Amino acid sequence: MDTTLQDPLVGQELDGRYRIEARIAVGGMATVYRAVDTRLDRVLALKVMHQSLASDAAFVERFIREAKSVARLAHANVVAVYDQGTDGSHVYLAMEYVSGCTLRDVLRGRGALHPRAALDILEPVLAALGAAHRAGFVHRDMKPENVLIGDDGRVKVADFGLVRAVDTNTSASTGSVLGTVSYLAPEQIEHGTADTRADVYACGVVLYEMLTGAKPHGGSTPAQVLYQHLNEDVPPPSAVAPGVAPELDALVASATARAVDARPADAVTLLSAARAVRAALTDEQLDAVPPQAKEDLSGGSENRTSVIPRPAAVVDDQDRLNHTSRLELPPEPPRPEGHRRGDRGGRGRLPRRGIVTIVAAVLLAIALGVGVWYISVGQFTEVPPVLRKTQAEAEKKLHAAGLDVKVVNEFSDVIPKGKVIGTKPGPGERVRDTGAVTIRVSQGRPRAEVPNVVGMPLAEAKRKIADQGLTVGKVTGRFSSETAQGSVLSTSPGPDSVRRPETPVSIVVSKGQPVYVPDVVGGSVDEARSTLEGEGFKVKIAERQVFSEEDKGSVAEQSPSADDRGAKGDTVTLTVSKGVQMVEVPDVTGKNVDDAKAELEGAGFKVNVKKALLFPGDKVQDQSVKGGDEAPKGSTITIRTEGGVF
Repeated sequence: MDTTLQDPLVGQELDGRYRIEARIAVGGMATVYRAVDTRLDRVLALKVMHQSLASDAAFVERFIREAKSVARLAHANVVAVYDQGTDGSHVYLAMEYVSGCTLRDVLRGRGALHPRAALDILEPVLAALGAAHRAGFVHRDMKPENVLIGDDGRVKVADFGLVRAVDTNTSASTGSVLGTVSYLAPEQIEHGTADTRADVYACGVVLYEMLTGAKPHGGSTPAQVLYQHLNEDVPPPSAVAPGVAPELDALVASATARAVDARPADAVTLLSAARAVRAALTDEQLDAVPPQAKEDLSGGSENRTSVIPRPAAVVDDQDRLNHTSRLELPPEPPRPEGHRRGDRGGRGRLPRRGIVTIVAAVLLAIALGVGVWYISVGQFTEVPPVLRKTQAEAEKKLHAAGLDVKVVNEFSDVIPKGKVIGTKPGPGERVRDTGAVTIRVSQGRPRAEVPNVVGMPLAEAKRKIADQGLTVGKVTGRFSSETAQGSVLSTSPGPDSVRRPETPVSIVVSKGQPVYVPDVVGGSVDEARSTLEGEGFKVKIAERQVFSEEDKGSVAEQSPSADDRGAKGDTVTLTVSKGVQMVEVPDVTGKNVDDAKAELEGAGFKVNVKKALLFPGDKVQDQSVKGGDEAPKGSTITIRTEGGVF
């Protein structure tokens, strides 16, 4: 039975525009429906927040933030958001509809994937997250449920509901953290903080799951899984799937390192590493079938596009661990209650020696506690978030936290000039009080200065332009009596202009003083060659020959033409004459004058008509060249009409 029929929203129309047709999926915070935009007549996905959360202002704000965040990410691998609104108690997002399934459906249907398929899915996911990271956002809830795979094979990342700006303080102040248990990074669990490396950790877990068909940390309760994230490294995939290459083990280990600094800085860096691993693997390693695969995935290239099954009907009994939820952070240790008066069991006041012993024990416990606190916490300072702040603001905030500051300047396409790109260590990480934090300050978009290459030989000018990180654009020539032939006259953009790297620079090169092309038509080929080469031109003989009035074997045509301007070293093409073309003359005697003229002209001749002065007729009496004889094509044939005196 279709359970969507039991959903009260199916068949309804939200906001007078979105007609809900079917329920697609139910998550921890919202339900997703297939709907039709009646205004634009298109199918889309409608994400409606659970009504139990709609009254929570924080959840509604997070919902709206998702729409705004994704609207800034125009990327082929990110599910687009079209609209956001409310209808009564229903808060919704209108999103791009992807016909297909989720990565979770693929893993349920196929178990483990061969490495090629796993990388085919991982790379577009990392490309989408890389765009988010470079735009200053962290997804914070990466998992197979949020990876959509279309029927056409396209991979898209969805559900940016927990997205946060990289420089936003994500520390949990309420004793809880939002996320999905199996994919939380250790720092999210321990401190409630998350930067781009939390997404990298989750992607490493997803890659492990694709290669082995199982999560690296299992358990029946969230607490069991959280404990393993904090205290156990993710095992190498080859420990479960022996055919996995060592390079993939290393990729998973790097992405899922428990120490934040040991992971790749962001998804762009991890994507580069994944592509390097793919390039290093052989076809046999890429197509190795893991033992956990539920069907043969080794069919070569013919089957590589068919790794996407339809959604499975069976529901994993671990699904509750796959939903986004609010997780309670470990509580602070309870304070010991003091002794209450009257709890002495009727024995009266403690002896003085007992009191001294208790006081000494308490003081010792305090001292030990302070020592442990200092060793583990007290000597460290948490790095405050300063991303996108000015250098002065960042230095002031870090100094106020008792930290020294080192400044490194970098170019950035995203962060404005003078603002902080990032810090090392990152926000929320701990630094010894005597330590320093390096801040990376944006110098704005990378720029390249156009060098002054005027007067240089072309080859040297090209090298100078390339050395500045620019590219050589169109090269054109111009006559100049002042600049030596082959040297640069000008560039566009001009010298000292500042442009983006890879910008093309057009070059105008001197062709030297102009030389007029001599007229060699009618002369022999050897004479023409000698004349032209004497003027500094190169000579090329055309393969085809033409009929002409010039003698056979002589020059019939030249290009450029005589008296055109050229430069020394230019090529003049000569076409050799085949001589005059002889054509058989048609016999037109006795024919109508107009018909005779048309027939002769059609054969390639010019026609001269002579009519009698007295009683001229319309018939041709005779012709200057008899019919059947040959005459040069283009020559004139005279015809005479019947009649008296001419």
